[in-house]
Amino acid sequence: QLQLVESGGGLVQPGGSLRLSCAASRFTLADYAIGWFRQAPGKEREGVSCISVSGGTTNYADSVKGRFIISRDNAKNTVYLLMNSLKPEDTAVYYCAVCTVVAGMVRNFNDYWGQGTQVTVSS
Repeated sequence: QLQLVESGGGLVQPGGSLRLSCAASRFTLADYAIGWFRQAPGKEREGVSCISVSGGTTNYADSVKGRFIISRDNAKNTVYLLMNSLKPEDTAVYYCAVCTVVAGMVRNFNDYWGQGTQVTVSS
């Protein structure tokens, strides 16, 4: 069973930055396209970004383009999400999961989810 562990969330002021990490146990994360998803209170989970196995292809939701950067270090079995120019509307629980892109939209490929990490953007 795939196990993913997210970390790096916290409280940050608007305009600030955070870097999230997604680590894997019991499987080689480098074999999969990995994405970040988020769920705000009262809203459905949405795909934020997805990075290909090689790292050569990345996709982003329109709401985060130009602000968030996804990257991966396969040697460390870790995927990162650098979030810049954070806005209050970025407040959510962030999850990582195996991803795919359908019609330009980031989707989860299966239903294996970690516990998530809370990101709160507030002054």
